[in-house]
Amino acid sequence: MPMPHALTLGRHALVATAAALLAGCAVGPDYRRPELAMAQHFTDESTQIRMQACGLVAPADLPSAWWTLYHSPELDAIVRAGLANHPSVASAQAALRVATENRLAQQSAFFPAVGLEYSASRQKIAAPIASPLSSNATLFNLQTAQVNVSYTPDLFGLNRRQVESLKAQEDSQRWNLEATSLTLSSNLVVAAITEAGLREQVEATRRVIALQSDILERYRQLQRLGQNSALDVAQQESQLATLEASLPPLEKQLSVQRDQIKALMGLAADAPLAEQFTLERLALPEPLPLTLPSSLVEHRPDVLAAEAQLRSASADIGVAVANRLPDVTLGVNSWGSSAASLGGLFSPGTTFWTLAGSVGQAVFDGGALKHREAAARAAYDQAAAQYRQTVINAFQNVADALQAIDADARALRASQRAQDASERTLAIARRQLELGDTSALAVMAAEQGVQQAMLSTLQARADRLADAAALFQALGGGWWNRAEGASTPAAGADPG
Repeated sequence: MPMPHALTLGRHALVATAAALLAGCAVGPDYRRPELAMAQHFTDESTQIRMQACGLVAPADLPSAWWTLYHSPELDAIVRAGLANHPSVASAQAALRVATENRLAQQSAFFPAVGLEYSASRQKIAAPIASPLSSNATLFNLQTAQVNVSYTPDLFGLNRRQVESLKAQEDSQRWNLEATSLTLSSNLVVAAITEAGLREQVEATRRVIALQSDILERYRQLQRLGQNSALDVAQQESQLATLEASLPPLEKQLSVQRDQIKALMGLAADAPLAEQFTLERLALPEPLPLTLPSSLVEHRPDVLAAEAQLRSASADIGVAVANRLPDVTLGVNSWGSSAASLGGLFSPGTTFWTLAGSVGQAVFDGGALKHREAAARAAYDQAAAQYRQTVINAFQNVADALQAIDADARALRASQRAQDASERTLAIARRQLELGDTSALAVMAAEQGVQQAMLSTLQARADRLADAAALFQALGGGWWNRAEGASTPAAGADPG
């Protein structure tokens, strides 16, 4: 019978085409990572050696939950809540799912498209045109069932390059998700450190106000005994009023900071926030872990996202080249049966079929395909430049964070020495005042020195904690040490 023979030929043609597809090559360039002049050190060698000698940094890896290095259960709680609830993470997760589904949809082009169709009709025709070779009937029913199969072999790798480009876009979204999570966790850590610093300033200011109030009362007692002047009392009142005026702005900043933490956690402004932070309950390891410079391009999510964009641009060149080559389509355009009744379908003599193939080639398009290929190559050059710039920025971020940590250590030591010296000066001034060897004005000056030194020390401690968070973020955050199967911002997606 001719029908089975034709279908057999069609199947053989599809198998042969599939074999040719598997043996073929995709046109366009195969991606290779650009050569980069990698730095051997994040900073100049002498600075890094000095920092290691001082115990500020040491070669070591970061944990995936790097914020736990602060040894604060409260900090761990708000970061995990933020990663679970913040809309930016949910948005990045949705963008990743979109990219994944687009890639899977494009992969379907590797397989034949098969469609089933059934139609039923009742028709009346004019008697003069009724066929005498048939039943001569003018009223009849028609039942038709058919299968349509079409297949476009990927002879030149057009679909493979499209899938490659979409896979790179999917990877880019995956790294964007990691970058979003890293930025959010870093912002939460810095916000908690800022709150701790503000809380310490508020408490320190309140302590100084209480001290100044006691001193003012003593001055008033001495004035009543004739041992102090009205000027001394007035100066102390002015000093106390200045301190009291500085407290409300600090309290406002503290309230605003707690609102910011709630927003970063994805909470409403009126939601309760049980966690409170102080500098004493935030402790960093010494030395700080510092990964190797050679691993930075493998760890920074923004660098990996930029490289994924570069891979996508490389694959898009292949897409543009393949679009200039012939397009081949094969298939069984239709195979089915038509009968007057449903029961008569596929009975002898009712079947029909059509085998078809087509080849198309653009002959003249005004240079459109040529210029699209040139645009794809220019887009690759742009993505390559952006990738190199991202790598440069990554190394700069780490270098800036290391310089800040180095400066923080020196500033903290200097602030602590200044605070110790100012406290000794105040103690001497108070003893001399009791002995009548100095004036109240000198005591007030010493008190101001202690207050300023105390605030400087608090700020230096907060700066060191915040700059350490900047370093951990600049190094990539430690996602690569996440345990296999552990919960990830990508909801289980493999970031590799």
